Amino acid sequence: MTEAPTAPPTRLTDRKRDAIVQAAIAEFREHGFSGTSMDRVAAAADVSKRTVYNHFPSKDELFEAILDHLWDRSHSLDDVAYDAARPLRAQLLAVLEQKMELLNDTSFIDLSRVAIAEMMHTPERAQAMVARLSEKEEGLPRWIRAAQQDGALRAGVDPQYAAHQLHGMVKSFAFWPQLAMGQAPLTTAEQQQVLGDAVDMFLGFYAVRPAMDATGTTAAPAKRAARRR
Repeated sequence: MTEAPTAPPTRLTDRKRDAIVQAAIAEFREHGFSGTSMDRVAAAADVSKRTVYNHFPSKDELFEAILDHLWDRSHSLDDVAYDAARPLRAQLLAVLEQKMELLNDTSFIDLSRVAIAEMMHTPERAQAMVARLSEKEEGLPRWIRAAQQDGALRAGVDPQYAAHQLHGMVKSFAFWPQLAMGQAPLTTAEQQQVLGDAVDMFLGFYAVRPAMDATGTTAAPAKRAARRR
Protein backbone atom coordinates (compact mmCIF):
# COMPACT_ATOMS: atom_id res chain seq x y z
CA MET A 1 0.00 0.00 0.00
CA THR A 2 1.21 3.48 -0.82
CA GLU A 3 0.28 6.51 1.17
CA ALA A 4 -2.59 8.58 -0.21
CA PRO A 5 -1.22 11.40 -2.38
CA THR A 6 -1.45 14.86 -0.91
CA ALA A 7 -0.82 18.26 -2.42
CA PRO A 8 2.88 19.10 -2.09
CA PRO A 9 3.75 22.05 0.15
CA THR A 10 4.27 25.23 -1.86
CA ARG A 11 6.36 27.37 0.50
CA LEU A 12 10.04 26.55 0.90
CA THR A 13 9.75 26.39 4.68
CA ASP A 14 6.80 23.97 4.37
CA ARG A 15 8.71 21.81 1.91
CA LYS A 16 11.67 21.65 4.26
CA ARG A 17 9.42 20.75 7.19
CA ASP A 18 7.80 17.99 5.15
CA ALA A 19 11.24 16.68 4.12
CA ILE A 20 12.32 16.60 7.77
CA VAL A 21 9.20 14.69 8.82
CA GLN A 22 9.58 12.15 6.01
CA ALA A 23 13.26 11.67 6.82
CA ALA A 24 12.47 11.29 10.50
CA ILE A 25 9.85 8.65 9.75
CA ALA A 26 12.46 6.59 7.90
CA GLU A 27 15.06 7.10 10.65
CA PHE A 28 12.72 6.27 13.53
CA ARG A 29 11.46 3.22 11.64
CA GLU A 30 14.98 1.92 11.02
CA HIS A 31 16.78 2.94 14.22
CA GLY A 32 14.04 3.45 16.82
CA PHE A 33 13.66 6.48 19.04
CA SER A 34 16.88 6.11 21.03
CA GLY A 35 18.96 5.31 17.92
CA THR A 36 17.79 8.33 15.95
CA SER A 37 19.64 11.63 16.26
CA MET A 38 18.81 15.07 14.95
CA ASP A 39 22.12 14.99 13.03
CA ARG A 40 21.01 11.82 11.27
CA VAL A 41 17.62 13.31 10.44
CA ALA A 42 19.21 16.50 9.07
CA ALA A 43 21.52 14.48 6.81
CA ALA A 44 18.66 12.30 5.55
CA ALA A 45 16.50 15.38 4.85
CA ASP A 46 19.42 17.19 3.18
CA VAL A 47 18.99 20.23 5.41
CA SER A 48 21.15 21.81 8.08
CA LYS A 49 20.86 20.81 11.71
CA ARG A 50 19.85 24.41 12.47
CA THR A 51 16.92 24.04 10.05
CA VAL A 52 15.77 20.90 11.84
CA TYR A 53 15.84 22.67 15.20
CA ASN A 54 14.05 25.70 13.77
CA HIS A 55 11.11 23.45 12.97
CA PHE A 56 11.43 21.02 15.88
CA PRO A 57 13.25 22.31 18.99
CA SER A 58 13.79 18.77 20.31
CA LYS A 59 13.71 15.15 19.26
CA ASP A 60 10.63 14.72 21.45
CA GLU A 61 8.75 17.34 19.44
CA LEU A 62 9.88 15.73 16.19
CA PHE A 63 8.59 12.39 17.44
CA GLU A 64 5.27 14.04 18.32
CA ALA A 65 5.05 15.11 14.67
CA ILE A 66 5.59 11.49 13.67
CA LEU A 67 2.77 10.42 15.98
CA ASP A 68 0.59 13.08 14.34
CA HIS A 69 1.46 11.58 10.97
CA LEU A 70 0.57 8.10 12.21
CA TRP A 71 -2.70 9.42 13.63
CA ASP A 72 -3.56 11.16 10.35
CA ARG A 73 -2.93 8.00 8.34
CA SER A 74 -5.10 5.86 10.57
CA HIS A 75 -7.96 8.39 10.38
CA SER A 76 -7.75 9.30 6.70
CA LEU A 77 -9.92 6.40 5.54
CA ASP A 78 -13.08 7.23 3.67
CA ASP A 79 -16.25 6.92 5.70
CA VAL A 80 -18.83 4.41 4.54
CA ALA A 81 -22.22 5.90 5.35
CA TYR A 82 -24.90 3.58 6.67
CA ASP A 83 -27.38 2.60 3.97
CA ALA A 84 -30.63 0.99 5.11
CA ALA A 85 -31.14 -0.46 1.62
CA ARG A 86 -27.87 -2.43 1.57
CA PRO A 87 -27.13 -5.68 3.43
CA LEU A 88 -25.32 -5.09 6.73
CA ARG A 89 -22.60 -7.61 5.90
CA ALA A 90 -21.64 -5.90 2.64
CA GLN A 91 -21.45 -2.51 4.35
CA LEU A 92 -19.31 -3.74 7.23
CA LEU A 93 -16.94 -5.50 4.85
CA ALA A 94 -16.54 -2.25 2.91
CA VAL A 95 -15.68 -0.41 6.14
CA LEU A 96 -13.16 -3.01 7.29
CA GLU A 97 -11.50 -3.59 3.92
CA GLN A 98 -10.08 -0.05 4.09
CA LYS A 99 -8.78 -0.69 7.59
CA MET A 100 -7.26 -3.99 6.51
CA GLU A 101 -5.37 -2.28 3.69
CA LEU A 102 -3.78 0.07 6.20
CA LEU A 103 -3.01 -2.70 8.72
CA ASN A 104 -1.37 -4.76 5.98
CA ASP A 105 1.05 -1.95 5.10
CA THR A 106 4.52 -2.89 6.41
CA SER A 107 5.61 0.74 6.75
CA PHE A 108 2.58 1.46 8.93
CA ILE A 109 3.39 -1.58 11.07
CA ASP A 110 7.04 -0.54 11.42
CA LEU A 111 6.12 2.99 12.45
CA SER A 112 3.47 1.71 14.85
CA ARG A 113 6.08 -0.52 16.47
CA VAL A 114 8.38 2.45 17.09
CA ALA A 115 5.52 4.56 18.44
CA ILE A 116 4.19 1.88 20.79
CA ALA A 117 7.67 1.01 22.09
CA GLU A 118 8.38 4.64 22.90
CA MET A 119 4.97 5.19 24.50
CA MET A 120 5.63 2.21 26.79
CA HIS A 121 8.71 4.07 28.03
CA THR A 122 6.85 7.39 28.22
CA PRO A 123 3.37 6.81 29.71
CA GLU A 124 2.36 10.45 29.32
CA ARG A 125 2.60 10.05 25.54
CA ALA A 126 0.29 7.05 25.70
CA GLN A 127 -2.18 9.02 27.82
CA ALA A 128 -2.12 11.89 25.34
CA MET A 129 -2.84 9.52 22.45
CA VAL A 130 -5.76 7.95 24.33
CA ALA A 131 -7.15 11.43 24.97
CA ARG A 132 -6.92 12.20 21.26
CA LEU A 133 -8.68 8.96 20.39
CA SER A 134 -11.69 10.09 22.37
CA GLU A 135 -11.82 13.44 20.54
CA LYS A 136 -12.71 12.04 17.13
CA GLU A 137 -15.24 9.34 16.42
CA GLU A 138 -14.19 7.03 13.62
CA GLY A 139 -16.38 5.89 10.77
CA LEU A 140 -17.21 2.50 12.27
CA PRO A 141 -18.80 3.80 15.51
CA ARG A 142 -20.80 6.29 13.45
CA TRP A 143 -21.97 3.50 11.16
CA ILE A 144 -22.96 1.34 14.15
CA ARG A 145 -24.88 4.21 15.74
CA ALA A 146 -26.80 4.82 12.51
CA ALA A 147 -27.62 1.11 12.19
CA GLN A 148 -28.87 1.10 15.79
CA GLN A 149 -31.07 4.11 15.15
CA ASP A 150 -32.47 2.31 12.10
CA GLY A 151 -33.31 -0.75 14.20
CA ALA A 152 -30.86 -3.00 12.35
CA LEU A 153 -28.44 -3.50 15.27
CA ARG A 154 -29.16 -4.01 18.96
CA ALA A 155 -29.81 -0.80 20.86
CA GLY A 156 -28.42 -0.05 24.31
CA VAL A 157 -24.82 -0.88 23.36
CA ASP A 158 -22.12 1.78 23.20
CA PRO A 159 -21.12 2.05 19.50
CA GLN A 160 -17.51 2.71 20.47
CA TYR A 161 -17.47 -0.47 22.56
CA ALA A 162 -18.98 -2.54 19.73
CA ALA A 163 -16.54 -1.03 17.20
CA HIS A 164 -13.62 -1.85 19.50
CA GLN A 165 -14.76 -5.47 19.64
CA LEU A 166 -14.92 -5.74 15.85
CA HIS A 167 -11.57 -4.02 15.35
CA GLY A 168 -10.08 -6.29 18.00
CA MET A 169 -11.13 -9.40 16.10
CA VAL A 170 -9.41 -8.07 12.98
CA LYS A 171 -6.26 -6.76 14.68
CA SER A 172 -5.69 -10.02 16.55
CA PHE A 173 -4.81 -11.52 13.14
CA ALA A 174 -3.77 -8.54 11.02
CA PHE A 175 -1.89 -6.18 13.34
CA TRP A 176 -0.63 -7.52 16.65
CA PRO A 177 1.09 -10.69 15.34
CA GLN A 178 2.93 -8.61 12.73
CA LEU A 179 3.81 -5.86 15.19
CA ALA A 180 4.80 -7.98 18.18
CA MET A 181 6.09 -11.19 16.59
CA GLY A 182 7.19 -10.10 13.14
CA GLN A 183 4.76 -12.35 11.32
CA ALA A 184 4.31 -11.78 7.59
CA PRO A 185 1.39 -9.67 6.37
CA LEU A 186 -1.74 -11.63 5.59
CA THR A 187 -2.30 -12.91 2.08
CA THR A 188 -5.36 -11.72 0.17
CA ALA A 189 -7.16 -14.98 0.93
CA GLU A 190 -6.30 -14.71 4.62
CA GLN A 191 -7.52 -11.12 4.73
CA GLN A 192 -10.85 -12.12 3.21
CA GLN A 193 -11.27 -14.97 5.67
CA VAL A 194 -10.45 -12.81 8.71
CA LEU A 195 -12.79 -10.03 7.62
CA GLY A 196 -15.63 -12.36 6.67
CA ASP A 197 -15.45 -14.36 9.89
CA ALA A 198 -15.18 -11.23 12.06
CA VAL A 199 -18.19 -9.60 10.40
CA ASP A 200 -20.24 -12.79 10.64
CA MET A 201 -19.49 -13.16 14.35
CA PHE A 202 -20.25 -9.49 14.97
CA LEU A 203 -23.59 -9.62 13.18
CA GLY A 204 -24.42 -12.93 14.78
CA PHE A 205 -24.38 -11.15 18.13
CA TYR A 206 -25.54 -7.61 17.33
CA ALA A 207 -27.86 -7.87 14.31
CA VAL A 208 -31.56 -7.62 15.07
CA ARG A 209 -33.33 -10.75 13.87
CA PRO A 210 -36.53 -9.96 11.93
CA ALA A 211 -39.58 -11.30 13.79
CA MET A 212 -42.10 -13.65 12.17
CA ASP A 213 -45.69 -12.42 11.93
CA ALA A 214 -48.79 -14.57 12.41
CA THR A 215 -48.73 -15.74 8.78
CA GLY A 216 -45.11 -16.88 9.06
CA THR A 217 -43.83 -13.97 6.98
CA THR A 218 -40.67 -12.17 8.05
CA ALA A 219 -41.53 -8.76 9.49
CA ALA A 220 -39.17 -5.78 9.33
CA PRO A 221 -37.92 -4.28 12.62
CA ALA A 222 -40.39 -1.79 14.07
CA LYS A 223 -38.45 1.42 13.34
CA ARG A 224 -37.72 0.47 9.76
CA ALA A 225 -41.26 -0.69 9.09
CA ALA A 226 -42.75 2.44 10.59
CA ARG A 227 -40.59 4.66 8.42
CA ARG A 228 -41.78 2.95 5.25
CA ARG A 229 -45.50 3.58 5.94
